[in-house]
Amino acid sequence: MLKYSPANAKTEALKEVDELKPFLADKRKIYSLDLLSGYSCPFAEKCLSKATVDNETGKRKIKDGPKTEFRCFSASQEALLPNVYKRRKHNYDTLKDLHLNDMIHRLNQDKPKDLGILRFHVGGDFFNSDYFFAALNLAMINPDKLFYAYTKSLKYWVKYREWADNIDNFILTASRGGRDDSLIDSEGLRETVVVFSEAEAEEKGLEIDHDD
Repeated sequence: MLKYSPANAKTEALKEVDELKPFLADKRKIYSLDLLSGYSCPFAEKCLSKATVDNETGKRKIKDGPKTEFRCFSASQEALLPNVYKRRKHNYDTLKDLHLNDMIHRLNQDKPKDLGILRFHVGGDFFNSDYFFAALNLAMINPDKLFYAYTKSLKYWVKYREWADNIDNFILTASRGGRDDSLIDSEGLRETVVVFSEAEAEEKGLEIDHDD
């Protein structure tokens, strides 16, 4: 059974966004579905980090990728917090070997009964095209709920763009720093950019996101 996580401080702020309040009517809540960072991120590059486990001691530490420029915050969480690591590893292990129809069933069957808004992946990403398409199907099955994701799995978005761009309750944002950033420009994908300071955001004319 998948383990959906309750809202964190940032996603909780979505409650204050007027246009989203209908999705949270009748005491419905905000959740995320998180996977093991790095391992489930096939297109990560500048942020590629993984929590690795020492087989002898059982201790976890961070391993950065060859082109890492900024360490993945969720991989850092997994290295520091045993329960976070276990929950995300459980979800990834549960999903990664399922076929498409089984993925769709698992996602829908295990979702919280009071789900109103779901963020795919505070940790992790769409690790293959079947999983991406399963997420689209989950949104289509549940039109009264809102689903959204930040993703570097841009090839899957482009592959299923005819579907993804026409499902009103499924919102995607491309996250720069991956191996396929060129698709953001060539395909005109909605995007977000990681910066190192508020000053850099101001210099680039970027709005800082406080509420996902």
